[in-house]
Amino acid sequence: MNAKRELPAKENAIFKNILRNYEHKQYKKGLKLADTILKKFPEHGETLAMKGLFLNNLEKKEEGYEFVKKGLRFDLTSHICWHVFGLLYRSDKNYEEAAKCYTHALKYNKSDMQILRDFALLQTQMRHYDALIETRTQLLQAKPTNPPFWIGVALAYQLVGKYDIAIQVLEAHESALREQSVNFEQSELLMYHNSLLEESGDIEKALEHLETVEPKVCDKRAWKVKKAEFLLKLNRLEEAETAYRLLISENPDNYSYIKGLIAVKGLNADNLTSEQQSAMLKIFDDIQSDFPRSTAARNLPLNYASGDNFRNRADAYLQSALRKGVPSLFVDIKRLYSDSAKEKIVEELVTGYEVSLEKTGHFNEEQDEKVVEPPTAYLWTLYFLAQHYDKQRKTELALKTIDKAIEHTPTLVELYMTKGRILKHGGDLEAAARVMNEAREMDLQDRFINSKCAKYYIRNDKIEEAEKILGLFTRPDAASPLQDLTDMQCMWLTLEEGDSYLRQGQKGKALKRYHTVEKFFSDIFDDQFDFHTYCLRKTTLRSYVDTIRFEDNLKGSHYFVRAAVGAVKAYTSLADKPSGANGMDEANMSEAEKKKARNKARKAELKAQKENKPPKKEQVKEEAPKKVDVKKPTDEDPEGEKYLKTTDALASALEWVRPLEQVAPKHIQTHLLGFEIYLRKGSMLLALKALVQSWTIDKTNPQVAKNIARFKEAVSANPPANADVKAVIDSQLATLA
Repeated sequence: MNAKRELPAKENAIFKNILRNYEHKQYKKGLKLADTILKKFPEHGETLAMKGLFLNNLEKKEEGYEFVKKGLRFDLTSHICWHVFGLLYRSDKNYEEAAKCYTHALKYNKSDMQILRDFALLQTQMRHYDALIETRTQLLQAKPTNPPFWIGVALAYQLVGKYDIAIQVLEAHESALREQSVNFEQSELLMYHNSLLEESGDIEKALEHLETVEPKVCDKRAWKVKKAEFLLKLNRLEEAETAYRLLISENPDNYSYIKGLIAVKGLNADNLTSEQQSAMLKIFDDIQSDFPRSTAARNLPLNYASGDNFRNRADAYLQSALRKGVPSLFVDIKRLYSDSAKEKIVEELVTGYEVSLEKTGHFNEEQDEKVVEPPTAYLWTLYFLAQHYDKQRKTELALKTIDKAIEHTPTLVELYMTKGRILKHGGDLEAAARVMNEAREMDLQDRFINSKCAKYYIRNDKIEEAEKILGLFTRPDAASPLQDLTDMQCMWLTLEEGDSYLRQGQKGKALKRYHTVEKFFSDIFDDQFDFHTYCLRKTTLRSYVDTIRFEDNLKGSHYFVRAAVGAVKAYTSLADKPSGANGMDEANMSEAEKKKARNKARKAELKAQKENKPPKKEQVKEEAPKKVDVKKPTDEDPEGEKYLKTTDALASALEWVRPLEQVAPKHIQTHLLGFEIYLRKGSMLLALKALVQSWTIDKTNPQVAKNIARFKEAVSANPPANADVKAVIDSQLATLA
């Protein structure tokens, strides 16, 4: 043992209080106690380390690191010093270095429970599941009476796919539990056990277990759903039908229950014969007769009906929705437009409604004359038709129809929003933004319309106006509307601004926005850290496993894909035509010209800052009454110059594509982006691989055809020297042809 580590009894008691202060988050009090020890023992490593930990939590990060490193120098074999160093790295999200520190700490104290717990959390976060099994097992052996330790071991085995061992661990834990009244924790544990049996592939055993635990399960709905699924998988169709009909009786608008019943009947929705179609529609008719208010029973048949049958069902569904005034009717119906025959029928029906309602006030001539439709039925019919024509890109007709609707009811906000959307699709972005602003001014308390209006201004490259509009709903004490929305991880705004700056040629600002989105995803991934402990304590195990698997595929989100598309465009543009930090093209400039241009840009920037800066006296007068203690974050690189100064633009672009290759290999954009980078880098085999995969996903994509031609041109210009490589390329190109 290090001789300098030993403290007298009085100071040793103070050091124990320091540890308690950290556990209770009393950082200032702990800092004072640490100073009392260091006055007498300035080289006591563990106290120095704890002082550094307190300073780090008091937002004095640099000082904190200095004290912890100093403590380590004085006591290199202290598990406390290494543990504290790991906690500092963990707070900075530097998990690799934190793991190294925990490994060192365990060298000097293999059985410290807190270090083992922290190490297990870190291993879960880093997805080091094999090492996690070992750590969780050590915790369980040290304290087998702690239920979360048993669950932790089972989870670790599940995450590596060893379901049989995970089940054995849970069974051992359940056998040791005392008989309790029905409670949520026990219920969740049993349902988690059942999910392990399901994942192991033993559905028969899973169903048997489900029947056994039914009295102890609180989540009855989840229990019934699982029972129905298991019966269907085991081909016990009569029992499965009973189970699904029970679920439908409880919620007749749940699409998954109805689709489960269809599966029980052995009907393949993709390829129906006329007899099967009749059987399918009879299922919906039966549900509708039993549950007349079920929207799903009237909506879903439209997917499977055809001809006159479809016309009759669509007629009833459309009339009911237009009579009630359902604004989302077209959004609901447009899925049917993939079938041109159904699209034509819908158009015939609704145009007929328009003519008939305008003349007679009825949906059609066959309707009882005594029954008069509400005036709004005509309005919503026009609204539907305008969206219908817009979908067909008949812009003039769509505008004429929506103007007729506005003339009928000039106070309905949705009409102006739809008109703005039609103008946007027609290519008139300025008029679209103007009309959307009219809609916003009609209801200044609606945040959704406010956001829509701002988006249309950004699409028209009027970013400053958009931010002013958004500022109406942001915190008044925020540094700026953009900063407030960035703090709230508002992805759509960040992406729209990035795309706008890219259109304007301001690549630095565009890249800054795309990298902000990338940081959002990193923060979301980091935010799961606290749940590794919480979910074991609260026994929310099924949701926890779902969350871990969701986080593993987080960057497959369309938001990240869209950011990657923009970032790769910007970086490949930089690689094709290098520009300086000021955005000027320096490729064809001499060194003297480059220097002169940079100096000119710097002087212009200083002049602009000077002009915008108020006079000194006025500044003092304005700032005097405003005493704000809160430190507002300052943007040190508003132009995104650091991204423009990248030494290897293609390598920076590749950092965006690699996560997509892992989590979104079936997304065509992944391979289209990869092709752009690999072709420029001269990695012909990788470019060919990306080309083949994009062609496999969607051979009709026009960009794929262009890429094939570009690849052939590149190979012709620089034929591969290696005969084997040439043979592979020729073979694959023949396949693509």
